[in-house]
Amino acid sequence: MKMDGAAKNVNQNPQDRLAEYFARDMAAVNGIIRSRMSSEHAPRIPEVTAHLIEAGGKRIRPMLVLAAAHLCGYPQEDADEGARQDHLKLAATVEFIHTATLLHDDVVDESRQRRGRPTANLLWDNKSSVLVGDYLLARAFQLMVEPGNLRVLDILANASATIAEGEVLQLTAAQDLATTEETYLKVVRGKTAALFSAATESGAVIAGADEDRVRALFTYGDALGIAFQIADDLLDYGGASAVIGKNVGDDFRERKLTLPLIKAIAKADAEERAFWARVIEKGDQAPGDLEQALAIMARHGALEAARADALGWAGAAKAALADLPDHPLRATLADLADYVVARIA
Repeated sequence: MKMDGAAKNVNQNPQDRLAEYFARDMAAVNGIIRSRMSSEHAPRIPEVTAHLIEAGGKRIRPMLVLAAAHLCGYPQEDADEGARQDHLKLAATVEFIHTATLLHDDVVDESRQRRGRPTANLLWDNKSSVLVGDYLLARAFQLMVEPGNLRVLDILANASATIAEGEVLQLTAAQDLATTEETYLKVVRGKTAALFSAATESGAVIAGADEDRVRALFTYGDALGIAFQIADDLLDYGGASAVIGKNVGDDFRERKLTLPLIKAIAKADAEERAFWARVIEKGDQAPGDLEQALAIMARHGALEAARADALGWAGAAKAALADLPDHPLRATLADLADYVVARIA
């Protein structure tokens, strides 16, 4: 697809520009997803999967695979037809891994809403969500093997393990007021940034990029994922439900120690610490506690400090692109870094 049209339409947000640029490729990726999520013997699998995949997600992770590959000159003109499809399979792989983690997360978090719709575990049950998530991970591993690139397989397999590790770390750190920003960053690198960086790194590798470009695109994906997650955590304390796809204050009610809370707790006096111990450690929450939590965070500038961190990571993502080829996609990826944090401006 020609890049000129996507480059000229500067009034679109960068996600929409990527979607327009890769419309043909993403149609092929969606075709792969639909075909691989089918099951001859277990109709529950496509039912549950379709509920989440067709819920209107932006597909940002698979588009990052495509963008990184194209930015590094893929597919080459002389590549055979099979090799020219490898980036599509990797994009579908990343989306399957992402969807599987969402299904599992909603069970762990006992969530009732995802992307503005009832969660799969609410409509079906926890067993279905867990087992269908397992099926999608198995499909992801089948797909990631097909390009026959051992390094790509290593990247995506390691990302899958890192995601699981991040989720377990989050579980063990939950409700522990001693959780530090360092631990929070490890959790975020696991549960969110690992798949962003795996998407951009694997796209560069499948394109045969040199090590400097592979490293730059890994760094971009890592920083973008961290900025994205911090922004999401901030939106929980001030975003509209229609925008964030869940209820405002869900993280507080679920007693999640996200960055704004960690920053506020670090500055808490004795009275405030007793409040945090009651509502987070003990889970003894009453009407008005969310408002009190917001007031304490505002008193210590916790939301603004977390916002500054998100902007810093967005800046790091843009800086990683500096030495990549001059290409309209490079500008769009830089804009994407700004866009993921513009939601919290």
